[in-house]
Amino acid sequence: MEKNLKTIIYDLETSLLKPEIRSSTSDLDLLLADDFREFGSSGEIYDKKLILERLPKDTQTSPVEFLVSDFQIQELGENIVLATFKTDKTLPDKSHVGALRTSIWRKNNNSWQMIFHQGTPTK
Repeated sequence: MEKNLKTIIYDLETSLLKPEIRSSTSDLDLLLADDFREFGSSGEIYDKKLILERLPKDTQTSPVEFLVSDFQIQELGENIVLATFKTDKTLPDKSHVGALRTSIWRKNNNSWQMIFHQGTPTK
């Protein structure tokens, strides 16, 4: 039986938070669209090329863990989905950083790819 759309997007979204995916250029390349953009919780703007260069290195030197909550999706059009959720990120020093997150996923040739992501820090 095929998974429902919310489960598919949740699984994709949470896979991008796993250290083994974040440290793999080939996995990131499959999950991020060529026209991907991110407005990071750090205030920086990233494109796919920059993510592929930096995220695997950053993950290997400073791995973090994420807890996801309040996950929701909204279909914006045919093969376009908005995902919203909260994360609690545990840093290597065991401190915590919260964020509100938004992603847009687009289905291309039966594969979903993220085209946009934004993280907004919370208190």
